[in-house]
Amino acid sequence: MSGHRARQSYDGVVLAVPVTVPYQRYSIETAHWWMGRALRGLADGAGISHREFDGFSTASFTMGPDSAIALTQHFGLSPRWIDHVALGGAAGIVAIRRAARAVQAGDADIVACVAADTNQVDTFRKTLASFSRFAQDASYPYGAGGPNASFALIAHHYMDRYGATREDFGRICVAQRDNALKNPHALMKKPLTLEQYLSARPIAEPFHLFDCVMPCAGAEGFLVMREETARSLGLAFVRLLSAIERHNAFAEDPVQERGGWLIDRDELYGMADVRPDDMDFVQTYDDYAVISMMQFEDLGFCAKGEGPDFVRQHTFTVDGSFPHNTSGGQLSVGQAGAAGGHLGITEAMRQLLGTADGTQVKDAALGLVSGFGMINYDRGLASSAAILARA
Repeated sequence: MSGHRARQSYDGVVLAVPVTVPYQRYSIETAHWWMGRALRGLADGAGISHREFDGFSTASFTMGPDSAIALTQHFGLSPRWIDHVALGGAAGIVAIRRAARAVQAGDADIVACVAADTNQVDTFRKTLASFSRFAQDASYPYGAGGPNASFALIAHHYMDRYGATREDFGRICVAQRDNALKNPHALMKKPLTLEQYLSARPIAEPFHLFDCVMPCAGAEGFLVMREETARSLGLAFVRLLSAIERHNAFAEDPVQERGGWLIDRDELYGMADVRPDDMDFVQTYDDYAVISMMQFEDLGFCAKGEGPDFVRQHTFTVDGSFPHNTSGGQLSVGQAGAAGGHLGITEAMRQLLGTADGTQVKDAALGLVSGFGMINYDRGLASSAAILARA
């Protein structure tokens, strides 16, 4: 696209203190409780009071009827900059982009970015029923409850068009489970073979059990600040080299087969002055493996339609030829609602800080994280990506 100004760089913006509040399959606590645990982790990790966070960004599906403003009183915060990013799995990177501009402009010095959701017995059903006006009017009343059927439509279309098979998706899922077994935070604790993946019970064809993320409760958080702030606090940090977001891309496609990353990826790499081949690891948003495959293409690791061949030619474990979703991703760690889009960010930060322990990629210095969110019947509406670098 022509006509818009070149984007200002993110020079001087850093991320610090990745926090994961260990996930639980179900929780009797509220989303607020989980968010509070993450805030406590951020304050402890930074060695300051949470009251010194003068920026506060939040994402959650289950904190209603509250929004970010109510949480300031709940947690005793008094920020001069606030944000509530209602973009699901794209929210984490969008939160980084907005917070980065805030700290560059001096509107805030330290922004706490937190995402959390609870998962009580009936939480997921309630979320589905009220997810969007479209869900309320046009899908849920007819029994089409939730993302499995919508993403099955996308997967069917992709398979028909580009020749992907269930085995191809399975390779991604099996590799992520292998990574998850090295991550103590992951909820999935059992090895997964391709045979087990293929023979699992059907959910919504072509999806079977291990194609689908498992809802759970949990929280993720990190701090965004200027480099001099991090240095003054003695904090280890990673650099933000570039970031993009795009919404309602390719509305003319009858069923989604590409996302907004494709439109802005040249700017993503150009701003960071790197190429796709330079990445030491990639953390894609993985509510379903087909969406990860779509991101391999749209983020420039292979051409559109080459995703199946790319998967056949690579290994995706921590020590593989293409380290991918090194924590295990949502498919094997769990999907803590809106925190799902922050999982790749905190894992990428740990990789670049050298604190990823069992999932550490050797000599990781540069990584890409992507986000995706807000599914309507035939497409996800929000996409985002960022490139982060070791200090």
